[in-house]
Amino acid sequence: MSTPMQTTELPFGQRVDAALANATLKLAIDRTTGTAERKRAAAVAAFPRFEAARDRGQRIKDHVIAHLEHYLLEFERNAIASGAQLHWAATADEASRIVVDLCRKAGARRVTRVKSMLGEEIGLPHALDEAGFERFETDLAEHIVQLAGDRPSHIVWPSMHRTREEVSALFKRSHRAPHRDETIEAMVDSARRELRDKFLGADVAISGANFLIADTGATCTVTNEGNAELTTSPPRVHIVTAGIEKLVPSLPHAFALLRLLVRSATGADLTQYTTFHCGPRRPGDRDGPEEFHIVLVDNGRTKMLADTALREMLRCIRCGACMNHCVVFRQLGGHAYGGTYPGPMGAVLTPVLDGLQRSRDLPHACTLNGKCEEVCPVRIPIPTLLRGWRDRSWRDGLEPASMRVGLGLFTFAASNPWLYRLGTALGLRAMRLFARGGWIRRMPGLGAWTAHRDFPAPEGRSFMARYASGEGRQP
Repeated sequence: MSTPMQTTELPFGQRVDAALANATLKLAIDRTTGTAERKRAAAVAAFPRFEAARDRGQRIKDHVIAHLEHYLLEFERNAIASGAQLHWAATADEASRIVVDLCRKAGARRVTRVKSMLGEEIGLPHALDEAGFERFETDLAEHIVQLAGDRPSHIVWPSMHRTREEVSALFKRSHRAPHRDETIEAMVDSARRELRDKFLGADVAISGANFLIADTGATCTVTNEGNAELTTSPPRVHIVTAGIEKLVPSLPHAFALLRLLVRSATGADLTQYTTFHCGPRRPGDRDGPEEFHIVLVDNGRTKMLADTALREMLRCIRCGACMNHCVVFRQLGGHAYGGTYPGPMGAVLTPVLDGLQRSRDLPHACTLNGKCEEVCPVRIPIPTLLRGWRDRSWRDGLEPASMRVGLGLFTFAASNPWLYRLGTALGLRAMRLFARGGWIRRMPGLGAWTAHRDFPAPEGRSFMARYASGEGRQP
């Protein structure tokens, strides 16, 4: 069994070039995001009160964020009353250390894990491998990622960067009883055979949580495969890792957000499985763990809470809709972003987790077209947050000298109308010289663009020239 590879820290530009040059990756991305976009549109069209539901979801999340300390204490009190053991982790390293220590205390040899981006964020897969545990990912996509030694490329479909043809070859190399028929059903059966005994023989189960219910101390997970339920029931110890922003006041609030989450993530009305865990097995229960642990993780969240420019990002319910509709993500995929969370949400979160100096390129890798905000189920103004990171990068002196000089020259030209018009006229003439059939395939100064796609040639005069002549004005 292979373990997740530790990717080399390549500069952002090199990661982008590698992604754009990968035709197979583009095929895999188009298959998944295109389907997701269509299914979400159909689900929203069939839910007339979707916009009102978005408003309510935003209010729920904003209310919890404003009263986070109150709901954390309420959740702690009720979780402990249910028999759970609660652990607090300020950092990613502390969270992973707590989980590893709990596994050691349980005398675990085999550990199964349900897909959780929080687990990826705190480096849990690597920490478990380093500690010497047999770790098995039970989500089908995460199973693919683990076998291939990859990292997740999407928060809902971690293996979206793999085509079904690649998955077939991977299973044939790795599974003890691989499939023979080249169908998705046969490949799923192959994974089921491979994982079944892992489910039943695990000592510790580790899962995440989509929501934490404050008034009961319960955790909520949503899946479509049933692997979470099979993972968390047989082992004698169940460990939940969750970010503190996952809190909701009560069960009705959780279901209000579930209606948004599922439609935005997969285009369904409900997931196949919505499960609530509340404490360990009680007398008379037919299954369930003997010990139930919840690790609540901060890892920069209180920092975001204190920063009014970032606080709205704590609304995120991890649906992935912003990625599926992002014109940049759909060209690059998730790995090019370099962090745990890809796409628009990752461009906001990665500077929090890794520092702006290491990730300043991400807020700039956005067209600011606003599609992510348009589809966000809890109305997070992602373009505004990204502009905020750009402002900080400028104020902190992180922008390269070429950027500062270039903007200085543009400011000078834009401040002198005659110079701006002259430059525009010369630019248009130069672009026409390189145009062929309405497109520019090569031109000095446009190399970063034309290396991977053609540039549209100008159709006529500049906007200012057309405006001055009265062309196109309403009578």
